[in-house]
Amino acid sequence: MKKKQKRVLIALGWYDYRLHRGIEKYAQENGWYLSANHAREKVIPWGWDGDGIMSWLGAGDDLAEFVRQAKKPTVDFSFRRPQLNFPRVLEDHAHAAHLVAEHFLSRGFKNFFFYSDASNWSYEERGDAYLKALKKAGHNCIWLRWHQSDPYARSLMPKMQSVSFRRNKQQWKRKRDWLVAELKRAPKPLAVFAANDEQALDVLESCESAGISVPEQVGIVGAENYLLAAEVMPTPISSVDTNLEALGYQGAALLDQLMWGKPAPKDPIRVPAAGLMTRKSSDILAVNHKGVARSLRFILEHSHEPISVKDLVGVAAMSRRGLHKAFLEHLGRAPGHELNRVRIERAKQLLRDSSDKVEALAGMCGYQSANSFCVAFKQSTGMSPKQYRDSISGKVTAR
Repeated sequence: MKKKQKRVLIALGWYDYRLHRGIEKYAQENGWYLSANHAREKVIPWGWDGDGIMSWLGAGDDLAEFVRQAKKPTVDFSFRRPQLNFPRVLEDHAHAAHLVAEHFLSRGFKNFFFYSDASNWSYEERGDAYLKALKKAGHNCIWLRWHQSDPYARSLMPKMQSVSFRRNKQQWKRKRDWLVAELKRAPKPLAVFAANDEQALDVLESCESAGISVPEQVGIVGAENYLLAAEVMPTPISSVDTNLEALGYQGAALLDQLMWGKPAPKDPIRVPAAGLMTRKSSDILAVNHKGVARSLRFILEHSHEPISVKDLVGVAAMSRRGLHKAFLEHLGRAPGHELNRVRIERAKQLLRDSSDKVEALAGMCGYQSANSFCVAFKQSTGMSPKQYRDSISGKVTAR
């Protein structure tokens, strides 16, 4: 008997083509009929009847009420309304924050900011995880919260609320002035992780107006990797690719299970970030030690070759013991550990962006054999290369 075609509504409170593409991919593989009128026209489809709903209930009480009343199998991509008892597939914000912390730490930064300009559950998760990752490495981080600052509070005073246009204009200037002042007084070099790419652009433009050089004095990383034409910006902004296509695909896979009567997972499914896209805004070594800095640059440029700690000793023009001591002092890890870390990060990028076999990837990452590569990768990530590739393509499990 031919299976009934599933009719699925895409009812998202925001639009990102990558999330839609992941849903579309799963729908094509499984013969779904997709209805996306709400995504295009923002009209609540009261009276719609189908089999399941893909939702992002981060904004709009009317949309949340419609989805609640529909009483259909539903997957929510947001955690803004935890009181709605829907199964969820969410970005792994802690994983994204860990990638950024490792990125800055590997470049020798010792001064850190996290910047957010609004109260948002995803920003809170990113910020909390970023501070914890840095604290674990022995560093403190200042969280700049514009929405909790004195200038922000003054901008909302009743006497200013009568002229909304002027208030908004003044608030934008107040925010920039406040951010410039915070950046000027911060110790340098400074590493800034912004809650998303738009806020990373805030930091970049504030640095430019204050005459602060990026990345020489301030390194910047954003999140979600959605700035248009980022590569042609005077200073392209580094950003975490939060893997939205895999998020959409995995959300659709969960909805499929729910529509066929399978139980929902107890906890949200978390989809790890695909990686950090390093661009000019953070591509610098902030290490005040010539030997370590030369070794780090050599690692970044030659990690795909069969180099060893012996080569790093030669580049640094130091003794092996002296280089080991200097690496521990400035980075908190040994030269060999840093070389392996960079190779593993390169392997992750290749696993994400190519379909090459493990044997080929081993050589492209500087390993002498596929076995040594697989052992090192498993020790570093807890997964085999194949398992990691599956995880970033959407084949993830509940955690």
